[in-house]
Amino acid sequence: MMALFSLARRLQRIHSQILSPFFLQYPATVPSPFPSPLVQQLYLFSLAFHQTFFISSQTPVVTSNFSTLQSLSSQTLNYPFETTPQPNHDPGPQEPALLHLLKRVAHLSSETEAMASLDESGIKATLGLVCSVIWTLREEWRLAFLAFKWGEKWGSSGEKTYELMIWVLGNHRKFNTAWCLIRDLYRSSMDTRRAMFIMIDRSAAASDPCMAIQTFHTMEKFRMSPDEEAFSTLLKALCRYGNIEEAEEIMLVNKKLFPLDADGFNIILNGWCNVLVDVVEAKRVWREMSEYCIIPNATSYTYMISCFSKVGDLFNSLRLYDEMKKRGWDPGIEVYNSLVYVLARENCLNEAYNILKKMKKSGLPPDSATYNAMIRPLCESEKVEEARNILSIMKEENLSPTMETYHAFLHGVGFEGTLEILDCMKAGSVGPTGDTFLFILGKFLKVEQPEHGLKIWAEMKRFEVLPDSRHYVILVKGLATSGWLVKAREYYDEMRSCGFLDDPKIKKLLEEPKQHSGSMRQRGRIEIKRSKQLNERKGKKSGQKKKVNADKR
Repeated sequence: MMALFSLARRLQRIHSQILSPFFLQYPATVPSPFPSPLVQQLYLFSLAFHQTFFISSQTPVVTSNFSTLQSLSSQTLNYPFETTPQPNHDPGPQEPALLHLLKRVAHLSSETEAMASLDESGIKATLGLVCSVIWTLREEWRLAFLAFKWGEKWGSSGEKTYELMIWVLGNHRKFNTAWCLIRDLYRSSMDTRRAMFIMIDRSAAASDPCMAIQTFHTMEKFRMSPDEEAFSTLLKALCRYGNIEEAEEIMLVNKKLFPLDADGFNIILNGWCNVLVDVVEAKRVWREMSEYCIIPNATSYTYMISCFSKVGDLFNSLRLYDEMKKRGWDPGIEVYNSLVYVLARENCLNEAYNILKKMKKSGLPPDSATYNAMIRPLCESEKVEEARNILSIMKEENLSPTMETYHAFLHGVGFEGTLEILDCMKAGSVGPTGDTFLFILGKFLKVEQPEHGLKIWAEMKRFEVLPDSRHYVILVKGLATSGWLVKAREYYDEMRSCGFLDDPKIKKLLEEPKQHSGSMRQRGRIEIKRSKQLNERKGKKSGQKKKVNADKR
């Protein structure tokens, strides 16, 4: 361990960008005893339920979930609906017919006609069928809602069906409709607690922390006490989607109702360490724990070590690891995964292998996430051969490559290599998924290789991956910025025809070049080409002058 500390100190001196010592350079931030006006307003929010029905719905947020640090973020806390709520019910053989019928009747002039057509179809509504159809149509909320209403009419709906439908509506920001379902749940004397948790989570996911907080306060209207579980759910949801400052302020404002403890601070730490990866804020929260006499536990150390490893701070990663052991906390596998990641990232492979040996001796055998943590930074540094060696060791340990393993290798290969990896994923039954193609499209379009981007788009059909709004957005933007405006407009029209909403930024991007003679990028390329031609001509003229002068001599 002393050798590792010595190595870390050398790296710290070499790399000027590595952060300053952990506790010294940042003044402690003492929270004001008087909360901000916003939080005061939220804290004193009236519980009148009718106000919730005037919350305006907005267009869906298009975000990318694919992260190269996904495994190191896996030690996040659990959320009510963090795992996708896929129903466990057997849909039965009638699902394809019902899906086809729903898409057909959706074009009828009224819901009454649509429901009548469904009733006349002879398809028997069951709880499993309704849940499965809602799940299948989760990207088309209107059709999913029609299936829900049909199932409700025939008594094939329960709490799980309502919760799934509320989740779908929340994904599409149809919160007014979702609130109506919660009200129906309450009037039917069914449990609304989990449905409220889903609303908190979906509101936070829609970048509306105020609505998430309002939902928490509204729980009392449904004769549910906003207890510690509900408060913890609120904090986790806010942090999960990046509203960490709001979560921290709400936690401190409510410290009399919900006393501060290590678990609460760990939620905030998790946000700064694993969601936004802001080491400065994480260090500040760590100091505030001390100011409030909160002793960090094993989870606190795990999050901080994870944060330092992600920013490449080997010195502080090892220092906290050593401090953790001295305080009597046994490092878990997440800590060791963070250490091998930062060691591989800082080109200390031998030391990373030593960590693997230490894990085995301590009764914590490395898992797929451990080897992925070593493979990923090597692939990002285009050290594909070293990464393949680790993959071989991984297979010798009878550990199969995971989706993240293949995602890591996508960083270090070209177009042909990408196709090979996609085939390997298919053969190994680990994808590819929509997130896989989202990353690949971004990878090629970012370096202005639109031809490869379009070929990858065609590959999605071969692997039976349906594009969603995120794929269209990244493709259209990439084609437009690469100068392929005709193709960009074609795919934007296709995106609109599939029922996805307008994106004002993309629309403006596609319209701007019409008003000008050419994009700045195209002009730049022409100017570079002209300058090269001019330099060549100058070179030829210069050579001719030298030859003439030589002849004169």
